Amino acid sequence: QVQLVESGGGLVQAGGSLRLSCAASGRTFSRYVMGWFRQAAGKEREFVAAIMWSGGSTNYADSVKGRFTISRDNAKNTAYLQMNNLKSEDTAVYYCATAPSWYSATTRYEYDYWGQGTQVIVSS
Repeated sequence: QVQLVESGGGLVQAGGSLRLSCAASGRTFSRYVMGWFRQAAGKEREFVAAIMWSGGSTNYADSVKGRFTISRDNAKNTAYLQMNNLKSEDTAVYYCATAPSWYSATTRYEYDYWGQGTQVIVSS
């Protein structure tokens, strides 16, 4: 049974930082793409960042480039999202997910398992 558990969300002031974690179990973590998505109230779930199984390639949404960094530790079966210089528009529920292929890693429908989400609130 595949399980993804996010943690690290919370309330932060604009300009602050948070680090999200995603602990995975139930599959060979190192063989899968890890992605982060977010969903703000009343909006569609959107791509944030993805990292290839080896960690050699990453992809970011334009809105977070230069502020967010995705990483992974395959030995710990954990992926991370370091979020710096947070803005009020980053407020959302953040989800991690796994995908079997790097192809179309920005597309949520490519991801087959999802975590339950962690809330991030950025106050201005």
